[in-house]
Amino acid sequence: MKRLLVPLAAACLGATALALPATAEPSWISDPLAPKPADAYSDAQFWLDANGAALKKATQYRVDAKDVPKLVRPQTQTGDGKPGGVAPTGTTPPSTKSKNVNLPKTIGKVFFLDRAGQPRWCSATSIQSRHRNLVATAGHCVYEHGKDVFRKWVFVPGYYQGKAPFGVYVGAYAFTAYDLDTYDDYDGDFAFVAVHNGFRLAGEKKVTKAEFDKWAGDKWVKPRPITAEEYGKCLLNLGDCYSEGDDKPADKVGPDYPGAVLEREEAGAQAYKDAKTGKGNGYKFGEPETVPATKAEHDAYEGPGDKGDDKRGNYTITRYYVQKWVKPGTTRKYYMAEYMVGIVKDAGRLGDAVGGQGIAWNQPMNQRVIAFGYPSAPHPDGDRPFSGLTPKWCSGKTGTKTYQINTFRVETHQVLKCSMTPGADGGPWLVRYDNNKRTGYVNGVTSLFVDEDGNDRVDHITSAYFDGEVADVYNKANYAETKKIVGPNGELLPG
Repeated sequence: MKRLLVPLAAACLGATALALPATAEPSWISDPLAPKPADAYSDAQFWLDANGAALKKATQYRVDAKDVPKLVRPQTQTGDGKPGGVAPTGTTPPSTKSKNVNLPKTIGKVFFLDRAGQPRWCSATSIQSRHRNLVATAGHCVYEHGKDVFRKWVFVPGYYQGKAPFGVYVGAYAFTAYDLDTYDDYDGDFAFVAVHNGFRLAGEKKVTKAEFDKWAGDKWVKPRPITAEEYGKCLLNLGDCYSEGDDKPADKVGPDYPGAVLEREEAGAQAYKDAKTGKGNGYKFGEPETVPATKAEHDAYEGPGDKGDDKRGNYTITRYYVQKWVKPGTTRKYYMAEYMVGIVKDAGRLGDAVGGQGIAWNQPMNQRVIAFGYPSAPHPDGDRPFSGLTPKWCSGKTGTKTYQINTFRVETHQVLKCSMTPGADGGPWLVRYDNNKRTGYVNGVTSLFVDEDGNDRVDHITSAYFDGEVADVYNKANYAETKKIVGPNGELLPG
């Protein structure tokens, strides 16, 4: 990997102090994720919609477990400068006296959409930073094949079964090694993401159709059962109601039939355009309705209406209706639509909500580390001991040597004996971990899963070696400012 050494004395200076000569390759790359509050609000709403349905649907992002690489050859690794670091939340130096391992509050999952539009996740942690807004994870959990950033990237600390106990934090800016972004070089398989203030759902309220249409956040239609008589009155007044069930052809009558019940029948855009206005079968019924939809709803819809989507991954379905008059007493169910919106609350800065781990670089490789993550995928032999629902950990000493790994572009990685499987990608490797404070120093993030002895079981995990280049990238990310997205009443803030 091409290493560009910047004196560590510059680590505490502003971003301008890290300017590089025009002829030199930079050590870091920065890319926008969702810097605007409106886009960030939309991304978080995508994951929170329908009680976290997309969060629950997501699967771990990694190569097939059958393709785990082999460790090829040992290689001595030394740092490229003096050891350095940033302390975690709190001022007391961590200790390692306790033999028990308590899970840190800072870890969680990052969620995103891959190039195929599938919801995926990795592991990650909050780390200490100037603006208390930084997440550390694997580079391949932010950049697809080291190139484009993933869409709708969010961090959910303390994630458990679709729940976001501390809120959802949307990525604003991503930072990674230049060589990962440019050459897909896994020696730089790490990333820091500056996130906006988090927010979470804090209830619901009923609103008018006009308010519902304007609402940019989580919203849904709640059906309330009504009688056929109430349904008829609702339709005559162009109210928000609908019916469900199948009518027999013989049940269809004219509007003047005694007690005839008015229903609506979905039609195509052209049929609606050609329909007459007034009272009669096949006549126009109200105005076309355009409603937001999830990608699954959008893809599954096979009706005569129109499906739409935009570049940001927002989907809609437009339906057109004509009148249908049926005999009274037909076996149908009638509903009044109640329009509901989710009320969101600002969850504050990430570091204020869950704290932040420290970070260290150019550390010796023969010290004890604890690696955390959400393993999920099966071993190459098909056995699946982990569910991905709760975080797990491994501990031990990294070797005094690093390893070259085939299959991936890697020269030197740290290696830890551990049986965690994919899903733990991006999880932190902590040195000097204090069980009481549940803090330590991030000295790596899980990158690759290795079957060293060839028995079709993951037995080692690896991480990029955290050297001065990692410090360069961290110090650039450390100065990234992000924003508060929602106001005291759950309103979207401008900016």
